[in-house]
Amino acid sequence: MRAVVQRVKRAEVRVNGRVVGAVGEGMVVLLGIGKEDTLEAAASLAEKIVNLRIYDDQQGRMNRSISEIQGGLLCVSQFTLYGDCRKGRRPSYDRAARPDMACLLYEAFVESLRARGITVQTGQFQALMEVELVNDGPVTLLLDSERIF
Repeated sequence: MRAVVQRVKRAEVRVNGRVVGAVGEGMVVLLGIGKEDTLEAAASLAEKIVNLRIYDDQQGRMNRSISEIQGGLLCVSQFTLYGDCRKGRRPSYDRAARPDMACLLYEAFVESLRARGITVQTGQFQALMEVELVNDGPVTLLLDSERIF
């Protein structure tokens, strides 16, 4: 799994001009699912994200997690995170999971976040979405379950 994690002041996702998910202070997670990913990877990545200390404490140091600030999380499926641009000019998505498996793992990831007490909003799986956010910092991290577990 690959996740782009962005600390935000606020964010929302729209489908056909209608807001389907929105959060205030918290984070946006763009989540890509690969062919080799598992339910265990989904739970481990959720645990990692929930415990990332990327929010300022009273001394202005990034020392607090999303649960400590009681922030919201907007999770948006993003198969293009598995785009391979090494050959030619058109990305290959051969390493991305098939939609049925990706949906199952995406939903497991979201439920794993919720089970850890995080308020989660989502986009709409396989829809053409517009994501709007105000990045805070900016703080943006790239996590890849193949490299961190």
